[in-house]
Amino acid sequence: MAAAALRRLGREGAGLAARAPWRGYRLIPADDELYQRTRVTVLKPESPGSAFIEGYSPRGFTISGSVVVGPCAVLPRAILQWNVGSWQDISFQSLALFRLLEPPVEVLVLGTGDRVERLHPAMLKQMRACGIAVEVQDTPNACATFNFLSTEGRLVAAGLIPPRGTYKEG
Repeated sequence: MAAAALRRLGREGAGLAARAPWRGYRLIPADDELYQRTRVTVLKPESPGSAFIEGYSPRGFTISGSVVVGPCAVLPRAILQWNVGSWQDISFQSLALFRLLEPPVEVLVLGTGDRVERLHPAMLKQMRACGIAVEVQDTPNACATFNFLSTEGRLVAAGLIPPRGTYKEG
């Protein structure tokens, strides 16, 4: 029985392969495919109060439509001037602002200018002891990391020093 079915399928298959499509043959969607609609459901609307870093320059940053001149601290709900001149001025005292936040931030992204600079390991260890993970990057990558983490809904803050040799407006 199975052998007969295979022989019959072989003959029918050979006949299908031998027929070439004719000129008027068209592939068209079925009627029910024409009327299907795409639906989009927003599961979690974006928070309108969170900061988004749109661009940076040697002078400062564009954050959520506001221009900030010089180094800045970007917090979950605020943007502040940060009193550091260069990455060498970053100390445990200059990071006190980030330790005092309520609710506490999960990640602190530090942008050290044009290059990634090594900060003192004891300072990073003290921040970890306070429950804050510190990510040290060059400023362009720190801006991107901050935006990525904040759009994920993480409690993130950034300490940013403007880069000297690049210019990018978003």
